[in-house]
Amino acid sequence: MRKNNVHAIAKQPARGELKTAARAKLSSAANAHAEHPYAGLDQALRGAVARMTGGVSPFALVETWTDWALHLARAPGRQLELAEHARNNTLKLAEFAAKSLPETARKAPFSPKVYDHRFADPGWQGLPFSLWQQAFLATQDWWDHATDDMRGLRKQDSDRTRFLVRQLLDTVSPSNFPWLNPEILAETARTGGRNLAEGMVHATDDWLHTLSQAHTPPPEGYKIGKDIACTPGQVVYRNDIFELLQYTPQTSKVQAEPVLIVPAWIMKYYILDLSPHNSLINYLVGQGFTVFAISWCNPTADQRELSLEDYRKRGVMAALDAITAIVPGRKIHANGYCLGGTMLAIAAATMARDGDDRLASVTLMAAQVDFSEAGELLLFLDESQVAFLEDMMWTQGYLDRPQMARAFASIRAEDLIYTRAVQRYFLGKDDLPTDIGVWNTDTTRMPARMHSEYLRGLFLENRLSAGRFAVEGRVIALKDIAAPMFVVGTETDHIAPWKSVYKTRLFTDTDLTFVLTKSGHNGGILSEPGHPNRHYRIGHRAQGALYVDPDSWFAQTEPTDGSWWPAWTEWLSANCSGKVAPPSIGTPERGYSPLDAAPGRYIHQT
Repeated sequence: MRKNNVHAIAKQPARGELKTAARAKLSSAANAHAEHPYAGLDQALRGAVARMTGGVSPFALVETWTDWALHLARAPGRQLELAEHARNNTLKLAEFAAKSLPETARKAPFSPKVYDHRFADPGWQGLPFSLWQQAFLATQDWWDHATDDMRGLRKQDSDRTRFLVRQLLDTVSPSNFPWLNPEILAETARTGGRNLAEGMVHATDDWLHTLSQAHTPPPEGYKIGKDIACTPGQVVYRNDIFELLQYTPQTSKVQAEPVLIVPAWIMKYYILDLSPHNSLINYLVGQGFTVFAISWCNPTADQRELSLEDYRKRGVMAALDAITAIVPGRKIHANGYCLGGTMLAIAAATMARDGDDRLASVTLMAAQVDFSEAGELLLFLDESQVAFLEDMMWTQGYLDRPQMARAFASIRAEDLIYTRAVQRYFLGKDDLPTDIGVWNTDTTRMPARMHSEYLRGLFLENRLSAGRFAVEGRVIALKDIAAPMFVVGTETDHIAPWKSVYKTRLFTDTDLTFVLTKSGHNGGILSEPGHPNRHYRIGHRAQGALYVDPDSWFAQTEPTDGSWWPAWTEWLSANCSGKVAPPSIGTPERGYSPLDAAPGRYIHQT
């Protein structure tokens, strides 16, 4: 039986005591192999360097370039091949230029990548802009070829080199320079230079905001709790890590088994509760489900010692305990998004090991349980990089919002950095407010210890799928999960690539439905009914069936037009025991009284 004081936030130690103890623990964990009297001095110096470089290890960069250059230097055949490729690209450019002079119809030999929209303006088709564009794309094509795999070269280093070259080339794209970009020149002529003046205002505002790191309030029409994150409900539990939201029923009868949403701790939960029309939570409630959602806190330096185990035990498990008290005698459909799905998989495997059968099903959305193919975020994750981040977090207590935002933006710098910069600073266009744009700027921090643990244990050492991830001193296994699973991947996800998400089928034996939906990490999940130009593929793996590799599965699974949400709710309903009267909001007699209206307090932490 819960006591009434369960809602009280755990009392924290004094700030100075906690900071001293935390730094000692993190220093010990990060440098167990290098204990010496001046270890703290080394960490402080490396932490200062890390803050100047945005957390990117210069040692990892030097190692990457050195490995690639030395392998190329000892491969004269590859050098000849690259020379021929350069010659061929030069000839293609010369032929294109010659045919362009009389302005005759000609086919461009090089095309931008499908996600690169920098050259979409029709002005790039005319002279001299088409020549500049083609010269840039030819250079990009040569470097793509030069950074292909080489015999003896670590694949991680070839991928790293390609990524670094792409970042460098993006800085010198002709689209970035006003005198080379036809769209900027045309807009400047049309407005008499007003676009450049307005762009200067935008640049000044962004520079001041970067210096101050002040939280930007949402624009008119996008107020949190009123316009977005506005599905009605109550906070029914709160501790120092999370708030548990229970949403008000919208139907006279509901499915007997409730649903728990576990978002990633690197984001505010309301990516799943944006505007009413594209809110996954609102859709679930409207379909007759009792929905609970976790809203994580935005940790401060005083919470640097929060661990992965804290997020599992005092987060996911505490939420399950609360739901069990509010809806007694019912199993729970648990749904985890991104790293929240990884945490849910850990919790589900631990529950299976310990004989806890409260889960009716497990849904993982764009969530990985194996990190050997974790996309471009994994490129620079080695011992040097992780140690560098640990040193930076040792000095500040968390991974800060801008540091993480830059990492995600660099994956698609063409659109997220340079295209946006051109629009704001040279075309004078302000960012159009959107619900997902407001959420995207409402970034969070991550406590130092927890971030270090998941970088090492999950990304770097891949312990979960390797059978080396221990909870409470005992190893867990994903194959122990007996609850049916629904796993969602997205086609163009660069954070959790769909083939990596698909590997959940490889490490589990239970009944599993896999869905591959159009778009990326967020857009593919926010695929509400009525969203134009959407499709998905869906396939079922019966318990104990043989494994089918992702390419074969893709080839034999036809796409279905529309949203995958109805298919998921049908699957959830099929795993429910029937409809009943809605449960009460909270249960005061068991210690879970309603505390605040949704979306609660933690969502407003900056």
